[in-house]
Amino acid sequence: MSESDPFDEIIAEETTRDPDLAAIEAGSRTLRTQGGPPQADAPARPEDPEVDKALREVEEDLASRWGETKLEPSVSRIAALMDVLGEPQRSYPSIHITGTNGKTSTARMIEALLGAFELRTGRYTSPHVQSVTERISLDGAPISAERFVETYRDIKPYIEMVDGSQEYRLSFFEVLTGMAYAAFADAPVDVAVVEVGMGGSWDATNVIDGDVAVVTPIDLDHTDRLGSTPGEIAGEKSGIIKQGATVIMAQQPVDAAQVLLKKAVEADATVAREGLEFGVVSRQVAVGGQLLTLRGLGGEYTDVYLPLYGAHQAHNAAVALAAVEAFFGVGAQRAEPLDVDAVRKAFASVSSPGRLEIVRRSPTVVLDAAHNPAGARVTAEAVQEAFDFSRLIGVVGASGDKNVRGLLEAFEPVFAEIVVTQNSSHRAMDADELAGIAVEVFGEERVQVEPRLPDALEAAITLAEEEGEFAGGGVLVTGSVITVGEARLLLGKG
Repeated sequence: MSESDPFDEIIAEETTRDPDLAAIEAGSRTLRTQGGPPQADAPARPEDPEVDKALREVEEDLASRWGETKLEPSVSRIAALMDVLGEPQRSYPSIHITGTNGKTSTARMIEALLGAFELRTGRYTSPHVQSVTERISLDGAPISAERFVETYRDIKPYIEMVDGSQEYRLSFFEVLTGMAYAAFADAPVDVAVVEVGMGGSWDATNVIDGDVAVVTPIDLDHTDRLGSTPGEIAGEKSGIIKQGATVIMAQQPVDAAQVLLKKAVEADATVAREGLEFGVVSRQVAVGGQLLTLRGLGGEYTDVYLPLYGAHQAHNAAVALAAVEAFFGVGAQRAEPLDVDAVRKAFASVSSPGRLEIVRRSPTVVLDAAHNPAGARVTAEAVQEAFDFSRLIGVVGASGDKNVRGLLEAFEPVFAEIVVTQNSSHRAMDADELAGIAVEVFGEERVQVEPRLPDALEAAITLAEEEGEFAGGGVLVTGSVITVGEARLLLGKG
């Protein structure tokens, strides 16, 4: 390295630090500057009053339909919509993502990698953190409110046509899926990155034939609809594996892996498994994230800086990398790996709003959308690894249809105290009901109830500040994507 190299300069500044830690942090900071600005954040409301009015009208129309928790397990309605729209989802290749946790973060990483190789991307994910427009992205950024409204208006006559011919009207999620596929065809995109809403076989997104099927870790969630064991749930999720596809499989419970592999054999699909064909070689905590060495289908990728916290995000990165390698034929049609500089630049640019996201300092306030026990466990582990909090206060607002006790039990070892609250969703668990469960898990002296989220945030920040300005108290807001999104707005993000 030359004397003016920024890595050397940063090392020189760290004279009082542990030299190994200084080297890791310097590497992460250097890689972060090479990566350019992070991907677009969650969008705010439109500033133009007319556009905001038009968007609200579309949101009201969508809200009049079945919500995402009311389902009739069938793809007949979305298939009918695709038919009258001219099958827009067939006009581009796609990478289809299912699993229980990590889908959105993995989708954002895949999108960043594809963009680094100069492909135009469309990304469809759910749920949204702040604005419904987040769900449909082009080239790494949510589509504008204007384009969202225009897309809805373009396909509205066809939506009404299908509504009139089916037993049930198209649902909120089905309409959004149709909008996404139409917007991607109109752009047009080179590749679509599509996250399932729930399950796989009968999910509205499953009218695509993904060239690559990605399965993130499967655990227990939506057990009333998908099954009571990981194996049963895997049966539904395996429905995205299409004939001749490549399956990228994260580490799975044994029964889930067996089901997925059986489906892959039936579909004559190629399978790449984390821990065997690809995986995380090493990871080191770095400033603002972590420094990784990943083994892909085509070889090893060293010095990969990822500006996200937690071992789970490192595993998501390995899955995303393998998915993009598979899309480009690495390991099958070609032996050489992807360009490592492009891979590094892509990962350094990744953001994932509401996933261990710092939104305030003094005291530090972190947001995380964990909403089931498995997600809570990895979040609790990541918080302990990435942050040196002397006292962590939890703010939890959960949905009534989730395993709330399991979620609270996962956080009990890391929360000194918990402030229970509720978000504005009709699905939100009543704060007093949540408090009853929290008292059983934490004990009465560690639980505070604040039904209004603004009051809960203020109470938690006050509790964290009791440690003193330099003592390291922190706040983690979690339990629901909706809780996190509303907290994000209250704390001035977006």
